[in-house]
Amino acid sequence: MAKQNITVKIIGKPYPLAIDGEKEELYRLAEREINAYVTRIEQAHFKGFSKEDCLAMAAFQIAVAKLALAQSREVGDEEVKTLAALGGELESYLDALR
Repeated sequence: MAKQNITVKIIGKPYPLAIDGEKEELYRLAEREINAYVTRIEQAHFKGFSKEDCLAMAAFQIAVAKLALAQSREVGDEEVKTLAALGGELESYLDALR
Protein backbone atom coordinates (compact mmCIF):
# COMPACT_ATOMS: atom_id res chain seq x y z
CA MET A 1 0.00 0.00 0.00
CA ALA A 2 1.32 3.40 -0.94
CA LYS A 3 1.75 5.91 1.85
CA GLN A 4 0.16 9.29 1.44
CA ASN A 5 0.89 12.46 3.40
CA ILE A 6 -2.17 14.33 4.60
CA THR A 7 -2.86 16.99 7.19
CA VAL A 8 -5.90 16.79 9.42
CA LYS A 9 -7.06 19.72 11.53
CA ILE A 10 -8.42 18.95 14.96
CA ILE A 11 -9.88 21.98 16.75
CA GLY A 12 -7.99 24.15 14.29
CA LYS A 13 -4.55 22.65 14.87
CA PRO A 14 -2.94 20.88 11.89
CA TYR A 15 -1.54 17.38 12.30
CA PRO A 16 0.53 15.92 9.45
CA LEU A 17 0.08 12.18 9.00
CA ALA A 18 1.47 9.49 6.71
CA ILE A 19 -1.35 7.06 5.99
CA ASP A 20 -2.28 4.30 3.57
CA GLY A 21 -3.69 6.15 0.58
CA GLU A 22 -6.83 4.03 0.46
CA LYS A 23 -7.75 5.12 4.00
CA GLU A 24 -7.81 8.87 3.35
CA GLU A 25 -11.60 9.03 3.27
CA LEU A 26 -11.77 7.28 6.65
CA TYR A 27 -9.33 9.78 8.15
CA ARG A 28 -11.25 12.73 6.68
CA LEU A 29 -14.51 11.38 8.11
CA ALA A 30 -12.87 10.95 11.52
CA GLU A 31 -11.53 14.50 11.32
CA ARG A 32 -15.01 15.88 10.63
CA GLU A 33 -16.57 13.67 13.31
CA ILE A 34 -14.23 14.74 16.11
CA ASN A 35 -14.54 18.41 15.19
CA ALA A 36 -18.34 18.08 15.12
CA TYR A 37 -18.29 16.44 18.57
CA VAL A 38 -16.16 19.27 19.95
CA THR A 39 -18.46 21.90 18.47
CA ARG A 40 -21.59 20.24 19.88
CA ILE A 41 -20.03 19.94 23.33
CA GLU A 42 -18.77 23.50 23.24
CA GLN A 43 -22.15 24.92 22.21
CA ALA A 44 -24.55 22.74 24.17
CA HIS A 45 -23.02 21.21 27.24
CA PHE A 46 -19.89 22.90 28.47
CA LYS A 47 -20.01 26.59 27.65
CA GLY A 48 -16.91 28.29 28.94
CA PHE A 49 -14.74 25.20 28.55
CA SER A 50 -11.58 25.58 26.49
CA LYS A 51 -11.29 23.84 23.14
CA GLU A 52 -8.95 21.34 24.78
CA ASP A 53 -11.54 20.60 27.51
CA CYS A 54 -14.17 20.04 24.83
CA LEU A 55 -11.77 17.79 22.92
CA ALA A 56 -11.17 15.76 26.08
CA MET A 57 -14.91 15.37 26.65
CA ALA A 58 -15.40 14.39 22.98
CA ALA A 59 -12.68 11.74 23.33
CA PHE A 60 -14.37 10.49 26.49
CA GLN A 61 -17.78 10.25 24.78
CA ILE A 62 -16.27 8.41 21.81
CA ALA A 63 -14.50 5.97 24.15
CA VAL A 64 -17.75 5.30 26.04
CA ALA A 65 -19.58 4.68 22.75
CA LYS A 66 -16.81 2.35 21.54
CA LEU A 67 -16.87 0.35 24.77
CA ALA A 68 -20.67 0.13 24.72
CA LEU A 69 -20.51 -1.20 21.17
CA ALA A 70 -17.86 -3.75 22.14
CA GLN A 71 -19.98 -4.91 25.09
CA SER A 72 -23.07 -5.25 22.91
CA ARG A 73 -21.05 -7.40 20.51
CA GLU A 74 -19.86 -9.59 23.38
CA VAL A 75 -23.45 -10.13 24.46
CA GLY A 76 -24.27 -11.07 20.88
CA ASP A 77 -21.39 -13.53 20.83
CA GLU A 78 -22.62 -15.16 24.02
CA GLU A 79 -26.11 -15.51 22.54
CA VAL A 80 -24.66 -17.13 19.43
CA LYS A 81 -22.68 -19.58 21.59
CA THR A 82 -25.81 -20.41 23.59
CA LEU A 83 -27.82 -20.97 20.42
CA ALA A 84 -25.07 -23.18 18.99
CA ALA A 85 -25.04 -25.25 22.19
CA LEU A 86 -28.83 -25.59 22.09
CA GLY A 87 -28.62 -26.61 18.44
CA GLY A 88 -26.14 -29.31 19.37
CA GLU A 89 -28.40 -30.58 22.14
CA LEU A 90 -31.35 -30.61 19.76
CA GLU A 91 -29.36 -32.58 17.18
CA SER A 92 -28.37 -35.12 19.87
CA TYR A 93 -31.97 -35.44 20.98
CA LEU A 94 -33.20 -35.94 17.40
CA ASP A 95 -30.48 -38.51 16.74
CA ALA A 96 -31.57 -40.43 19.83
CA LEU A 97 -35.16 -40.51 18.54
CA ARG A 98 -34.15 -41.96 15.17
